[in-house]
Amino acid sequence: MIVEMRTYKTKPGMRSRFVEIFLSKAVPAHNEIGMKVLGPFLAVDDPDTFFFMRGFPDMASRDPMKAQFNEGELWKQELEQVVMPMLEKYEVTLVDDPGGLIRWPDFRADAGACVEGRQHGSTAK
Repeated sequence: MIVEMRTYKTKPGMRSRFVEIFLSKAVPAHNEIGMKVLGPFLAVDDPDTFFFMRGFPDMASRDPMKAQFNEGELWKQELEQVVMPMLEKYEVTLVDDPGGLIRWPDFRADAGACVEGRQHGSTAK
């Protein structure tokens, strides 16, 4: 599996709102496309930073899956203009997980599950 390790730094005070939108809108859309999401993980030492992982079956599927999200109606008509102004910066590191060390949530089994008020993608299983 190919994994993007994504670190986002929001503008001051925007992390909670960004994470709320991420969990309610972006994560379900990623899951529908087949991209796996693990996180968000909130930085302890910086109230404006969080991290998440986004997984793809292989390198060949990565670009088409990303394009399906980034060129889709949800991103273009709703999310892009709302979340991008909230970001100060983001970084992406691409890694391979050939041994399957990352444990991705099974969203079919977790449907409707809520952990600490956060839905899908917030815990590893």
